[in-house]
This record gives sequence, structure tokens and C-alpha cells, in this order.
Amino acid sequence: MSDANSRSIVSNQAGIHEKLDEIVNKHLDAEFKKPIAAHTQAAFDEVNAKVQAFSGPLILDSCCGVGESSANLAKRHPDALIIGIDKSSHRLDKHDVEYKQTDSGQYILVQADLNDFWRLAVAANWQPTHHYLLYPNPWPKSKHIRRRWHGAAIFPFIVKLGGKLEVRSNWDIYVKEFARALELTGNPCDVTLYESDDAITPFERKYWASGQQSHRLVINLPC
Repeated sequence: MSDANSRSIVSNQAGIHEKLDEIVNKHLDAEFKKPIAAHTQAAFDEVNAKVQAFSGPLILDSCCGVGESSANLAKRHPDALIIGIDKSSHRLDKHDVEYKQTDSGQYILVQADLNDFWRLAVAANWQPTHHYLLYPNPWPKSKHIRRRWHGAAIFPFIVKLGGKLEVRSNWDIYVKEFARALELTGNPCDVTLYESDDAITPFERKYWASGQQSHRLVINLPC
């Protein structure tokens, strides 16, 4: 991924989506009945066996892409087990070629649909100390609000997982909407600019090289 050529987000939204509260409250009141896909169940079962056998902290790196963030998080949390999840085998397959890091920390990369994986993690009583959502697809068109994680039916399960949740995006509206959705669950938090000397993901590195800012929220959710 080359640097300094990332396009800025273009959206027909000037602020938080006008129907966000209605959408989030509907999902909070509804039961998510979508069947679990067999391939995600199989992937979860394999990872869950390792999680149950591990006695240290558990950290989730959702939408991990090529897994560079998972490797970096393992270095920062050498006593923890990092679970990096992404739905794309194409992105995950790049990890061994470009981003393999084994000098410190422990991490597992798994291909799975997070709409199913998060529900299975809640059912298995996973209690992550940290949960990272670093630069998920922002779906910036207004009509795609329900494709953003905070506008999707799975959102309540992100809250149920608990732990220290950190969300980052190069689109401030995405993080502000996420914060508003959390506020509707009784978990208010602030959105701030995020600056660092070290990029943790390829996207982060690319955004910064292109002069774009990172916005984030960090909140300790009850388990």
C-alpha cells in the first residue's frame, strides 16, 4: 500500500445521520435471529478452544485486514492473546507475505463474518480486556447507514462484549455516530483527535501520509 495517495472521505452527510437514534433504538429492542453461518461457527470453535486454554488477557482486533495491527497489538500487549478477525481471505492471505511478525506477543488471525463471530463470542462468555475497531469501512453514503457497525443489527453485541473499546476512523462523523450510539446504551464517551508517531495499520499510515486526521473514541464498557 503506497503512501500519500489516500482520498479523503466524500459523503452527502454533513453531520450525524438524522435517523441514527431510531435505527439504534430499534436494534437495541430487537432480537437478532439471523442463523450463524457454518463456516464462521467452525472458525469460532477452533479459535475458542485456544481462547479457553489461555489464562491471560484476551484482546479483539476486529476488521484486522492484513493483520498488521494484530501483530503490532501483540507486541504492545505481550501477555495477551490477540484475536484478529476479518471477513476477507484475500486480505488475511497477505499477512504471511508482507506482515509476518513473530518476535514478540501472541496472535491468531481468523477469517469470519463478524456479524456471527461477535454473537458467538458473547454466547461463549468471552471477556476481552480490549476491543479494537481500527478504520472499519465507513460506508459514507447516507443511504448506507445500516451498513456501519453502529447502525447494524449486530451493534448491541459489540456493547455486550465489554472491555476497553477503541474505535478509529479518518471520518469524524463515523466516530461521532458511534459515540452517539453508545450514549443510547447508557455509555457516553468523547470523540478526540488521535495522533501518534507510530501507525498501527497500513490504512493509518496511508491516511497520515496523505494529510488526513484520525478521530477516535475510547470507552471502558461493562462486562
